Amino acid sequence: MKNLKYHFLSLLVTLLVAGSFLSSAKLSGVINPFSLTLLRFAIAALVLLPFVLLKKKNRKAISKALPRSLIMSLFFSIFFICMFEALKTTTALNTGTLYTLVPFMTAIFSLFVFKEKITKNMFFIYLLGITGTCWVIFRGDLNALFAFSLNSGDALFLLGCVSMVCFSISMKLLYRGDKMIVVVFCTLLGGAFWMLLALFVFEQPLQWHLLNKSLLSHMAYLALFATLASTFIIQKTTVVLGPARVMAYIYLSPVFVALLTMLIEKETLPTAIYPGMLLSIAATIILQCQNREVKSSPKPVSLAALKIEKTS
Repeated sequence: MKNLKYHFLSLLVTLLVAGSFLSSAKLSGVINPFSLTLLRFAIAALVLLPFVLLKKKNRKAISKALPRSLIMSLFFSIFFICMFEALKTTTALNTGTLYTLVPFMTAIFSLFVFKEKITKNMFFIYLLGITGTCWVIFRGDLNALFAFSLNSGDALFLLGCVSMVCFSISMKLLYRGDKMIVVVFCTLLGGAFWMLLALFVFEQPLQWHLLNKSLLSHMAYLALFATLASTFIIQKTTVVLGPARVMAYIYLSPVFVALLTMLIEKETLPTAIYPGMLLSIAATIILQCQNREVKSSPKPVSLAALKIEKTS
């Protein structure tokens, strides 16, 4: 019960990320992904800047947190670049399907890094979650599922999913008890640095003048909610709950996307997707319970893992 608020925060960040898929689809292809991601990080960092500089302790902590945050922000940046670029040649249908592989990949990485075991029950629960999300994405149409095939955009987004897993793992691995506001700010600053470097290396223009009022509102959502707020929440929840438990909520992403589409785009949800939504919800709940049992059971851990658990 003591970690209940962190589970609610994980649900909130899943909702924010689900909304980012809708906004990203609007922005994709307008200007290059390096410039889009740079603007996203820059807006979020500028909003957070006064709160960080307000306290002398925060200002001093930047120099210690920045080197580690540069590593974390690299993975974070790669994910956004892959998403923007992938949406040029693939659909939200395909990316939504591939995104559900993130919890399973996170569990695989956590197995080697944090010695978090995957039981047979957990493996089948992952399959249940993937089945539920696929049901939602393909709206219960088996023909659409069988027609699914990977293209270059899908392969690129799959690389982005791997990068998101590395971001989650690195947050847990590199956390040293820093104040969360400093870590988030340094992560955003690091992301902006990587994007500036990418723009210079690949000789890409900014093209920010191409964003009209409507597109700027989508960018504001991505910067303030899907980047600033979600990064802050993910950092905090991952340190407390661990990467596997936080990433398990991704199975609810298609459910939230469907609900947001219904509310924002005024589309009616077909009744065929409801069983899939229930499967996704059930898989998320069961997976959380399984991860809690595995985490609480005694197991051999490395000295590095013990240090991380002590800090969290």
